[in-house]
Amino acid sequence: MLAHRALRGGAATAIRASAPRSTPTSHAVASTAASSSSFSSTTRAPSSRSSFDLPDPRNLMSYQHSWDYVPSKKWNPQLSKIVATIGPTSEQRPVLQEIVRSGMRVMRLNFSHATVEEVELRMANLRACKGRHSVFEKGTEFESETSTGESLVHKNVRAVLLDTRGPEVRMGKLAGDESGHKNVIIEAGSVVTLRTSEDYATSCTASDLFIDYPGLSKCLVPGMKVLLDDGAITLTVTSVETDTGSVTTVADNTGELRSRAGVNLPGATTDLPAMSDKDKVDIRYGMTKDVDYVAASFIQSPGGVREIRSYMEKCAKELEAEGLWKKDNPLPLLISKIESVSALRNFDEILEESDGIMVARGDLGVEIPIQQVTNAQKEMVAACNAAGKPVIVATQMLESMAKNPRPTRAEVADVTNAIYDGADCVMLSGETAKGKYPVQVVQTMNEIIASAERFTKTSMPEFNLAARDRFVRGQSERKDRGVDGAIAKAAVTAAEERDAAVIVVLTSGGVLPRLISAYRPNVPILAFCPSAKVARQLMLHRGVHPIHIDDMLMNVPSVKRPARAVQYAKQFGMVQEGDDVVVVTRETSCDELTTDFASMKICRVP
Repeated sequence: MLAHRALRGGAATAIRASAPRSTPTSHAVASTAASSSSFSSTTRAPSSRSSFDLPDPRNLMSYQHSWDYVPSKKWNPQLSKIVATIGPTSEQRPVLQEIVRSGMRVMRLNFSHATVEEVELRMANLRACKGRHSVFEKGTEFESETSTGESLVHKNVRAVLLDTRGPEVRMGKLAGDESGHKNVIIEAGSVVTLRTSEDYATSCTASDLFIDYPGLSKCLVPGMKVLLDDGAITLTVTSVETDTGSVTTVADNTGELRSRAGVNLPGATTDLPAMSDKDKVDIRYGMTKDVDYVAASFIQSPGGVREIRSYMEKCAKELEAEGLWKKDNPLPLLISKIESVSALRNFDEILEESDGIMVARGDLGVEIPIQQVTNAQKEMVAACNAAGKPVIVATQMLESMAKNPRPTRAEVADVTNAIYDGADCVMLSGETAKGKYPVQVVQTMNEIIASAERFTKTSMPEFNLAARDRFVRGQSERKDRGVDGAIAKAAVTAAEERDAAVIVVLTSGGVLPRLISAYRPNVPILAFCPSAKVARQLMLHRGVHPIHIDDMLMNVPSVKRPARAVQYAKQFGMVQEGDDVVVVTRETSCDELTTDFASMKICRVP
């Protein structure tokens, strides 16, 4: 059952906190100052009026500061990230170059459609891109001269997410559909028989449809629904013949149907495997290309997550023996896609086994009543915040921009509210993969994120605190109070009390930046990583801006690393003279009391 406890006292407290503000600026400052001394929101005074009261029109001009934007010379990147699906209209180098510069942090490859040749082209073009693909750069690729006169070109740390097709259920091919473009009309009230016999696999008609799931008749009973083509056509089951495997249905509505359309069985308990044979081939192939994340489609239970992780470990050993995998190379991080009733029921357990979550609203909106999708999204995001794991909100975020250069107002509100919910990332699918305006849609989403984050900082500080409070409560429940957690909490507190420009973290495995991100600081986190893979695997985390440094910083004596890191940050244009910077490092000591510890320092940029 979905973790409702994650919402208690978090978002609700934030909404209640919108007290009347005759002087908004002083109120916002006071709220921030009060919150910086503690991570608890339980002592906040309740609002004396409804959270939906509008400001006094006489004071309307005083509210203008909260959405006005005054450009600043200070480096102030977006904290939430953009995942963009790259496809036929965006895969070529010039277009991908602009998408990268416009703010894409993670490239999604949809293995439901992409061929091996297309995947290789897209990955090669991403790796070759110049521009803002790591925070070393300011509009163009950053270069510096070494003591030997050689030019150092800092590496692209944009990440790659492999999205599996998953164990989908699909109908067969329409009779005579050699081109793949044929459609048939299903009329409302017509009888449609669903067949599992291979005899119908390539000869589907409006009255007889092949379904590629042999257990179909065992998981359906009269009265249940079968949805075709993402819910475009709804069928009601009238009878089931277990002997032949056929299911008789009646169409609830009229609609067009194409070959190989997807099939959803809402409420049915299936015995589909966690991975199809195609998924296994794709994951293994992706590991040979060193992908950073695997998004597992149609996860039903925590056992499915464990099965996929075990398979990746097996692949790593086999590929290492073949010389295609380095022993110390991190496995791809596993992102579970939540898109079914079963996944919602098992959400807490799935979250515990996963490295992150994708709220896949497309299939989820077919499986559950569509009016419940937003509620489920908010609860899942809150639970991920509490667990300190990244969460991606996906599907139809700026769908209209696939054909139009401007989004609808409702789409802008959708992206904005995903940021308010606490999403680490928002995702674009067909908008960038096959839409007419792939660059503009990324630019638009980046602008929406920036606007939403400015608003939360100036007028809604409680929203950032709500996500932080959920994580703190989650830590208390897990008794997760190690040294790293204490240092992360202290770093965020220090950054807010000192109004630091950035938090700099020197990390080899990425643990400290992830923990600091979970406390939802309002400043960027610069993660200096000697491993490009670790740097890329930090891309999904809110506020974390990884910098691949090879070994140029880690080879410096530990006592000099904070100063050197600040020097690099200044050189890259991320901090300015006089800025305060919080620096967090993990060090090894010869002290007999400690051998491995994390430390935090506050530095002033010279």
